[in-house]
Amino acid sequence: MFLRFWLVMIIFCAVISTALSQVNSDELHPKREFRGVWVATVANIDWPSRPGLSAGKQQEELIQILDAHKKNGINAIILQVRPASDAFYGKGRELWSRFISGRQGQAPTPYYDPLEFAINEAHKRGMELHAWFNPYRASTTLAAADIHSEHITRKHPEWFFSFAGKKLFNPGLPEVREYIIQVVMDVVRNYDIDGVHFDDYFYPYPEKNQVIQDKQTFNTYGKNFDNIADWRRHNVDTLIHDLSDSIHAAKKYVKFGISPFGIWRNRSQDPEGSESSGLDGYGTLYADARKWVQQGWLDYINPQIYFPFYYRAAPYEKLVDWWSNNTFGKHLYIGHAAYRAIERRAGWNDWRQIPDQIRYARKNNRVQGGVFFSSKSVTLNYAGIQDSLRQNFYSHPALPPQMLWLDAVPPQSPLNLQANVTGNRVSLSWEQPLRARDGETAYGYVVYRFHSNESINLQDGSKIINISFENHTGFIDENVRPGTYYYVVTAIDRLKNESQPSNNVMISLPTAN
Repeated sequence: MFLRFWLVMIIFCAVISTALSQVNSDELHPKREFRGVWVATVANIDWPSRPGLSAGKQQEELIQILDAHKKNGINAIILQVRPASDAFYGKGRELWSRFISGRQGQAPTPYYDPLEFAINEAHKRGMELHAWFNPYRASTTLAAADIHSEHITRKHPEWFFSFAGKKLFNPGLPEVREYIIQVVMDVVRNYDIDGVHFDDYFYPYPEKNQVIQDKQTFNTYGKNFDNIADWRRHNVDTLIHDLSDSIHAAKKYVKFGISPFGIWRNRSQDPEGSESSGLDGYGTLYADARKWVQQGWLDYINPQIYFPFYYRAAPYEKLVDWWSNNTFGKHLYIGHAAYRAIERRAGWNDWRQIPDQIRYARKNNRVQGGVFFSSKSVTLNYAGIQDSLRQNFYSHPALPPQMLWLDAVPPQSPLNLQANVTGNRVSLSWEQPLRARDGETAYGYVVYRFHSNESINLQDGSKIINISFENHTGFIDENVRPGTYYYVVTAIDRLKNESQPSNNVMISLPTAN
């Protein structure tokens, strides 16, 4: 038994080594790349670990998650703040989520605001915080004991239909669309979020013996449509369009993105569709995601391409190529299935699957990044994913990509950069830049370090040593070896436009005797 155990361990370690060897070659370190992770709260998938934890324990767990992802090189946290028409925040119109306290409507004890806390902690670590909403799911259960008497399903039962053991909003009702917009706008107005994010749940995924109960609504509101399918798509389109207008009118820097199912339409259904043959979001979920980017309603599209290479119904490579050809100038971030990385089925048996998918997407200059589902799958290092990110793909920090249609004016340069050496630490200080022509000053700063024999090239992402989303005009470099270096600092604004560099300073750290 003992010998067998060690043989198994040797084989296991060999598999890990093989997988990691595929990501230890010199990879490009892009200066700009969206590096996101979904932190799911529904059913306590990622956080908090269970409902009813004290506020202090919840905060401790979230800090551990954020610290881990900071080390992973992640620069965007996509936090689920509305899992089932209930809230992980206090400044809104919906009840507290039961996944926080164990009881819907009950706030954390002692009181704190989880979303506000998450935003502050993410920003401290140079990470964006995108608030993730499930727009139409109103409950994950039909059990009356789990639904508060003041929950929206009790106050307006006529807004909902039941489907597969859940309550769902009826998207065909104008008052439903208006309500959902106002729920989202509560967060946009009251919190310092960087983005609004929807997932793939629009009309429900098909279930055996389940029918969407909206014929009466169609008879009332669908008279201008030849069929119920087109009407349903129109209902979702209207929500996306109106919400986009509302978000961008309220705060120009808040990004709006959606993570649809990986197939829009198959080519057999539409000549504009992809080379695939699986379930399609257009016809099944009534989600015309291609239209949303084509019309300019979204700032980014984040399709869930949760399939391996060469998978017959939905080949990863074909879908990445298709989406990259159908983003109409907006950003494309690929959704990666970290949770599937240890499945024992075709494609996923090879632990190089996710690293190879990252490489494939990076080679396409119309792909601006990726997002992993979900946080726990990464931090538990499924198939060595966390090792791959830390040791290779995300081993250097990266700025989120620019969105020039939202803001194209960079800030001015930081002033009067100075450096002091104390032992093996370099202390940098500078002055805040003057205001740019749009009236903005610095939202944060980027610090670069170059060896004395290197040219100062701000396009080299491997030279970034710190990205800050705080207006703090100083940094201490504690990770520097003896030698001679140049430092420069740039300013970034809220949408991560970057200034020209400050003056450069040269320092020398002598070799210890």
